[in-house]
Amino acid sequence: MSWDVIEGNWSQFKGHVKHQWDVLTDDHLDSIAGKRDHLIGKIQENYGIGQQEAEGQVRDWEDRNQDVFAETAAAIRKLPKHLHGSTQ
Repeated sequence: MSWDVIEGNWSQFKGHVKHQWDVLTDDHLDSIAGKRDHLIGKIQENYGIGQQEAEGQVRDWEDRNQDVFAETAAAIRKLPKHLHGSTQ
């Protein structure tokens, strides 16, 4: 799953992120706006961990959620292009 697709359809992924990192608030999620580097930064800031640890957590989350990414991408592809932010 491309982070371009996640970024373009962030509202559909925010719940999954919130479930994984429950300290992140809705305001945090809004400011992240689907940007992977922003997510890593907010995890670092709010959990008091280093960049490598935060990067590892995001990578693990990505690996564990490939099915969610695939299902969401498939649903997005079925929508008319004007209804989503996908670049595909």
